[in-house]
Amino acid sequence: MGLSAPHVPARRARSLRARASDAVEIMDDPGCDPERLARTYADFRIVNAFVSGWRGMYRRDIRPALSRTRPRTLLDIGSGGGDVARALARWAARDGLQLRVTAIDPDARAHAYATARPPLPGLSFRRALSSELVAEGARFDFVVSNHVLHHLGAAELGGLLVDSERLCAGRVLHSDIERSRSAYLGFGLATWPFFRGSFIRADGLTSIRRSFTAAELRSVLPAGWRVTRELPSRLVLRWEAPVSRSSGASGSRAGSGSQSSSSTVPVEIDGRAGQTRPERSSSATGSGPAHA
Repeated sequence: MGLSAPHVPARRARSLRARASDAVEIMDDPGCDPERLARTYADFRIVNAFVSGWRGMYRRDIRPALSRTRPRTLLDIGSGGGDVARALARWAARDGLQLRVTAIDPDARAHAYATARPPLPGLSFRRALSSELVAEGARFDFVVSNHVLHHLGAAELGGLLVDSERLCAGRVLHSDIERSRSAYLGFGLATWPFFRGSFIRADGLTSIRRSFTAAELRSVLPAGWRVTRELPSRLVLRWEAPVSRSSGASGSRAGSGSQSSSSTVPVEIDGRAGQTRPERSSSATGSGPAHA
């Protein structure tokens, strides 16, 4: 039986000028099919390998600050099924570099999936919110997230940025999709007829509709933050800790229970004090174009 032509909703592609912040992804429904959800988490590993850009960010933004003898620490916020956290831990290990990765997610289903996979040295998972780690006084050399931003409203986004500053002694990298007609049509065509047993395609299209444009993010970012546009159709929020903070982090507690080392990341941008306690969405589990 032949496959029908790919269907990408043209009306929705034309209506991408405004962010669809009220659109809901299937996997955010607590009652969604558990088998399809597990398949979706598994498929994120494939999709993210092609579209997330973390291999390049690891090489440019993370690896130069790592050491063969002195451990560095990294926090992945909203880690979902854990594929990005696992990739970062594997790449550092293969390069012979010391990196301790802590991956957190508030969703019990995501945490169960991530912890059911084989353990990796230097990688730990916690079911937690970033605000909980702030309360613990945890600090990390790097704070990252993958496809979490589009799950957040304005207040939640502000809370995430405040948390990131409080948790980071070096560099923050929050990567997400950029909303555009080309991204919507391209993802719709590229994922057809694949991923039929998961929510990847449907939720991926919803994610793009929920995502920000570079201009929208720049209009709400506090001082010290910047947005870079990267391929394919990605935005990266970046922040660097002030020099005094990055040089004095060795005595702070890392979220994995170890001591956070001082960061060698060059920093020039002044930070700002946090203003609000974050309220994180339980659906922000970040690990793919369809889900944070």
